[in-house]
Amino acid sequence: MESSEAVTLTQDVVDSTSWRKSDTMWMLGLYGTAIGAGVLFLPINAGIGGLVPLIIMALLAFPMTFFAHRGLCRFVLSGREAGEDITGVVEEHFGAGAGKLLTLLYFFAIYPILLVYSVAITNTVESFLTHQLHLQAPPRALLALILIVGLMTIVRFGKEIIVKTMSVLVYPFVLVLMALALFLIPHWNSSIFEHASLSGSGSSLWMTLWLAIPVMVFSFNHSPIISAFAVAKRQEYGDGAEQKCSRILLRSHLMMVVTVMFFVFSCVLSLSPENLAEAKAQNISILSYLANHFDTPLMAWMAPIIAMVAITKSFLGHYLGAREGFNGLIVKAMGEKGKKLPESRLNGVTAIFMLITTWLVATLNPSILGMIETLGGPVIAVLLFLMPMYAINKVPAMRQYSGKISNVFVVLIGLIAISAITFDLF
Repeated sequence: MESSEAVTLTQDVVDSTSWRKSDTMWMLGLYGTAIGAGVLFLPINAGIGGLVPLIIMALLAFPMTFFAHRGLCRFVLSGREAGEDITGVVEEHFGAGAGKLLTLLYFFAIYPILLVYSVAITNTVESFLTHQLHLQAPPRALLALILIVGLMTIVRFGKEIIVKTMSVLVYPFVLVLMALALFLIPHWNSSIFEHASLSGSGSSLWMTLWLAIPVMVFSFNHSPIISAFAVAKRQEYGDGAEQKCSRILLRSHLMMVVTVMFFVFSCVLSLSPENLAEAKAQNISILSYLANHFDTPLMAWMAPIIAMVAITKSFLGHYLGAREGFNGLIVKAMGEKGKKLPESRLNGVTAIFMLITTWLVATLNPSILGMIETLGGPVIAVLLFLMPMYAINKVPAMRQYSGKISNVFVVLIGLIAISAITFDLF
């Protein structure tokens, strides 16, 4: 029996140089996880400063996405046990206290994004009612409550139904985005070239990049699926998992960056920096702005519907993650006191907390991009950019990856993303 397992493992290691159907499925899965509602806000921050910041961001997109996610994947693969997920690896390398801290960080990486989407869905539907249906929108507090209760009612159908629905929606969403990018080509104009200086649109190049990097981190992020991806590939390929994971990530990120940046460039080239500043001020996604900007029936109706589908998909996915994180915090807190809540009651407490907080934030209508710049992007950067790089210097199993220039680049991008938290202090 043992010799049979050894032969199987050896074959898996040899086969890691080939390409399997499961590799293609994971490549598309990683791509689909990253492409969501966050992409709908990237063109606004990416293009608002003019041409030069946009070109720099396009050049940064692939290396910052690939090297960061590869580092996190390598970190998960560094655990002793083949089936160990990221929490187990953190506890193995850094202790139980760090495991609790990771649970807290995961919650604060996901929860602010849920708040972002609660604001986004309210603004998208309000804009659709006003501009496309020519109706008087109900009071904002009532509209936000109806929408969030509706979304949380969908959650009650169960995790499996939600995950299947989201996976079905991902690829039509991507195809429609690409079709929309092609549709915008006749509307391309030269206004952005008038801002091709180092002081784009009244703000410095560096300020534009500083605030855009957290939005890029947010838009390309698919760190929640990296742990499951690494575990699955390690079980499939054994010692050849790292090489295989790197190849899959490389192809997935190339697809991701090419399609997303094509969509971003197409949106930016069809508008002016002033238009993008107006979209930011209106606190709506690029699709809602395009629907109102162009006097085209197809665009006017399709764009906001696509935005609503994307935001709904992303809200549901992040709700599941936020609920899991919040439940984990309660379980750990009550476990220390020797108490335990039934899962149904635990989910009920979490649902009430999520309903009240998302409704309040959606009603108050804070800046979506401001929340991404100062909450979502920076917290994700701690987990995705800094933790794996710290592990490379501290964990013996990861020392083989030290001394690379790419490590310095990842740390630098992570620090820039985190430093955006200080923007509102100035």
